[in-house]
Amino acid sequence: MTTPTPPTAPPPGPGVPTRGAEPRAGAPQDYCLAHSTGTLADPPWGTVPPPWAPGRREEPHHMNHSGDNTGDDAEKTFCISEVDIFTDLTEAEMDAIAAAAPMKTYSAGELLHSPTQPSEVLFILKRGRVRIFRVSAEGRALTTAIIRPGTIFGEMVLLGQRMYDNFAEALDDVTVCVMSRTDVHRFLLSDARIAARITEILGRRLTDLEQRLADSVFKSVPQRIATTLLTLTTETRPRVLGARSPQIALTHQQIAALAGTSRETTTKVLRDFADQHLIRLARGHITVLDPEHLTDHAG
Repeated sequence: MTTPTPPTAPPPGPGVPTRGAEPRAGAPQDYCLAHSTGTLADPPWGTVPPPWAPGRREEPHHMNHSGDNTGDDAEKTFCISEVDIFTDLTEAEMDAIAAAAPMKTYSAGELLHSPTQPSEVLFILKRGRVRIFRVSAEGRALTTAIIRPGTIFGEMVLLGQRMYDNFAEALDDVTVCVMSRTDVHRFLLSDARIAARITEILGRRLTDLEQRLADSVFKSVPQRIATTLLTLTTETRPRVLGARSPQIALTHQQIAALAGTSRETTTKVLRDFADQHLIRLARGHITVLDPEHLTDHAG
């Protein structure tokens, strides 16, 4: 099978800075802002969003169909293997779904979905993490979910899964498989086992969203930052004696965007946690040393 040529990304719209542009003086640094924010009328940050705006760290995204042209059976079913909703499927069923879900890759900082470029597809996340967030007209961002490998997200009306005005941003280099509306109806909704598991996933995600909204209203900034650190280390926390402490490969600006506060405040809180030996700070990553006491700080 011939590997399809990746689509060429559209040129940046008016007001969108090129890579490496510096934010103008006085521009707020507190929140993650949206790439291609043409839907926001006269935003206060002017024509140059802050450095942590999605898409600022990388060139306009490209998508690789790596894995489409291989004869290895394991590679063919890579996207659906070890995904919760596809457990106990037969080999033939997995092959059929894999054929309908081409694999694509995105670099950290790229957008998988935005309201300005909507697409009704279902993403199956295999590698990396994806942040779902929305942006107000004032430039404030609210993270509504952090998607981890082995689950699904996307604009899929048939499943009751809507993105609305949300953005989906790659926190790491990610690998996803993409299914169209037709294939979702053909392979997923027609199977009672898969449909029931999708319903369960969406239910858990709604519960997580309610908790995030409660945290944003009732918790202090240090509590929100501690909660963010614990959330990011949930799946990497060592379970055996002597295992390496979990690390978070994100910058202070990224942590601030996830916690809904400023970079300066986040840096101050993180240094305070480091002084208490709860975490260890290094360039580009944070090591959680004492998750139990950090939980106390999370409220």
